[in-house]
Amino acid sequence: MRINIGLAQIYPKLGDVQHNLALHLDYARRARAAGVDLLIFPELSLTGYQVQDLVSEVALRADADDGVFVQLLEASRELALDIVVGFVHVDFRKRFYIANAYLASGEALHIHHKLYLPTYAMFDESRYFAQGNSVRAFDTRFGRVGMLICEDFWHVSPPYLLWLDGADMLILNSSSPSRGLNDSDRLMGTRWVEHVNQAYGSMFTSYILHCNRVGYEDGKNFWGGSSVVDPDGEFMTHGLYFDEALITQTIDLNQLHRTRARLPLLRDERPGLVRRELGRILSENLG
Repeated sequence: MRINIGLAQIYPKLGDVQHNLALHLDYARRARAAGVDLLIFPELSLTGYQVQDLVSEVALRADADDGVFVQLLEASRELALDIVVGFVHVDFRKRFYIANAYLASGEALHIHHKLYLPTYAMFDESRYFAQGNSVRAFDTRFGRVGMLICEDFWHVSPPYLLWLDGADMLILNSSSPSRGLNDSDRLMGTRWVEHVNQAYGSMFTSYILHCNRVGYEDGKNFWGGSSVVDPDGEFMTHGLYFDEALITQTIDLNQLHRTRARLPLLRDERPGLVRRELGRILSENLG
């Protein structure tokens, strides 16, 4: 099966959900006209990254009764387009999460809450958000998929668990800022992210679909560089830095069969061994 992937490398407006919603709907229409089947937006694409004290004002309930969310659900149905959006999710207990939603045919197939909240250097996420406590793959019309948000991917356990749970495509979105005073310095920090994407593509013999935002907020510059990595760990597309764009790439799920026949890492994985040794480590070091 061939799937046309769209990466919406956008510049959201901080705190302006209505503006960002219009931007999402515009990109969705453009993506469908370009033949895209699955459109992925960056982390917190509906709100901007530095929401801080605006969290309660920009949060969405993520159901059909939410005036913003329902328009995205309708777009997925009317355009026959699967859409991944990033937003602030408020649950029934009024806890706020950095979240992704996978929308298809007018339904939210899955919502993922960010597991790891960076609170170091320029980051202060755990001051405003609750941690997610679940990482699960889910079924789509394209097969089984897993979603992670930014820092989640820099810890090996979440993508590993999604791989074991049947995900053949790992969707990663981020609001990853650059560092340095010029383009050369700023891009030095992106190399690590790109190496991780390639490593997971090859280690888990899976497709890695990464969408990162662009633009400026509160002195931070976001580098973009959205990419697709194939199950051999090779970039199919990457390297458009700093500019807004709709990046498209066709992937072939038959490549999973070819790669895994040649390199049966999934077949030979031993999760029972991992469980036993992890139990021992926890008992010896944390008991």
